Amino acid sequence: MEETKGVDSVLIQLVIVTVLLFVLFFGLGFILNMLIKTTWLPIYMYFLLVGGMIVYWGVKSGFAATFEDITFVDLVPAAGGLVGAVLSGKAIKTLRIKGYKMF
Repeated sequence: MEETKGVDSVLIQLVIVTVLLFVLFFGLGFILNMLIKTTWLPIYMYFLLVGGMIVYWGVKSGFAATFEDITFVDLVPAAGGLVGAVLSGKAIKTLRIKGYKMF
């Protein structure tokens, strides 16, 4: 019984962190799209952030060793953030097509 409680709490945490990263990257991307008026910037910013993490890991402890330790639980929130960044660009593009002017 105790084992399933641990698994349930990990799944709940995984869903929460995925939604939080989606909202974080969507919000940041939406604001950057409004201010800078480019729909592609949040996607590049996301890849720059991930690239920066790879470089930091490579210097600190070896990227190959760190890359082997990445699990499904690490990839799901990252995918949620990427989806948020992409959807923020699509949302701004749709709003601009429909005639909304932002800044």
